Amino acid sequence: MTAYPPVPDLGALAQRALHACAELARLTETPGEITRTFLCPPSREVTAYLSAWAHDLGLSVRVDAAGNLRARREGPAPDSPTLYLGSHVDTVPNAGAYDGVLGVTLAYAVAGALRRTPLPFALELLAFSEEEGVRYGVPFIGSRALVGTLDEVLGRQDAQGVSVRAALEAYGLNPAELPAAEVRGPALGFVELHIEQGPVLQAAGAPLGVVTAIAGQHRLRLDFAGQAAHAGTTPMAHRRDALAAAARFVVAAEDLARATPGLVATVGVLNASPGAINVIPGAAHATLDLRHEVDAVREAALKTLLAQAHALATERGVTLTVTETMTQPAVPLDPGLRAALHRAAAAEGVVAPDLPSGAGHDAMVLAARMPAAMLFLRSPNALSHHPDETVEPGDVETALRVAVRTVLALAQEHGAQEHGAREHGA
Repeated sequence: MTAYPPVPDLGALAQRALHACAELARLTETPGEITRTFLCPPSREVTAYLSAWAHDLGLSVRVDAAGNLRARREGPAPDSPTLYLGSHVDTVPNAGAYDGVLGVTLAYAVAGALRRTPLPFALELLAFSEEEGVRYGVPFIGSRALVGTLDEVLGRQDAQGVSVRAALEAYGLNPAELPAAEVRGPALGFVELHIEQGPVLQAAGAPLGVVTAIAGQHRLRLDFAGQAAHAGTTPMAHRRDALAAAARFVVAAEDLARATPGLVATVGVLNASPGAINVIPGAAHATLDLRHEVDAVREAALKTLLAQAHALATERGVTLTVTETMTQPAVPLDPGLRAALHRAAAAEGVVAPDLPSGAGHDAMVLAARMPAAMLFLRSPNALSHHPDETVEPGDVETALRVAVRTVLALAQEHGAQEHGAREHGA
């Protein structure tokens, strides 16, 4: 077995990862802010920037049929398993510089730290083309391609009526080649580094945390249809106010979430038409994002909220149409990889507490195909999906050191297993 040396100083590589985040933040479809939606023109520049870095590291590079950038270092044998590292490079509108992107640049930094270190497995760095769900209302278009489920959303259209399939083709990609994007062969696992996007680690005084599970989600669209009418001549008892019903629902969702430990409920969109000050709203559109790390709790809450929504609509003579846009079960992350992250953190003198993730991540998609784990970095101001999103440079270097130690530990473990198998075979 290979004897791995101590982890060297990684300060320069950590700075390179942060510098890359700043450089990629300049690549935006909206001047003055960071906005990159799925397959927008700046996506090509992101791919070019990361491809150049990958080539500098001696990695092979390809863009798969979903637009994911895949940088790969082959293993010692054709049947070597692959360890995957990475995250996503798309953003929400007016985003910060680190959500997703830092996980990609740190993956490249890990590859740089291990460039001259022999490994008993292949290493593949993933820069997913889409995770946020901004353009099509469904997330994980990039990672779906690796597990063979992207076909399910190819017909979905954006606000301009462009389907996912048509967007891929317009970008120069071939949807018929999606099967080649799927993970083939043995997979050692997927490790995603990501900012926490919340206040837990900051409150605990911890630079890093190990994610136990990713909360399940329901996403829905609720369309309330009433009757537009004159605001001055229609008595209150005769109104069919769609917005009033929707507004009551917003408060009901908040009340239930506040009363249910661990549940979060968000109405992120609420609009009404015709939208005039002297016209009773005849239609209202709302969204619901409901999350909990225990599926049974989330499902019971959804049942309660939908019953309330229908009752509120009926009280006002309003009809309600509910469209489910996404259901994602909660995903417990792999105990073995989580333990490896804990051991690596301890070796760095860091206590990395366990915590669930309320946000969805690509790791939850890849967990259907391979062991998956996540390492969170503290969010100093507890903000994300916001221009003021930030990280501590010292946390970034610590996360990089923990990630490198984890890869080396996995290499030793896998090498020991191979050695044992050979001796047993002999």
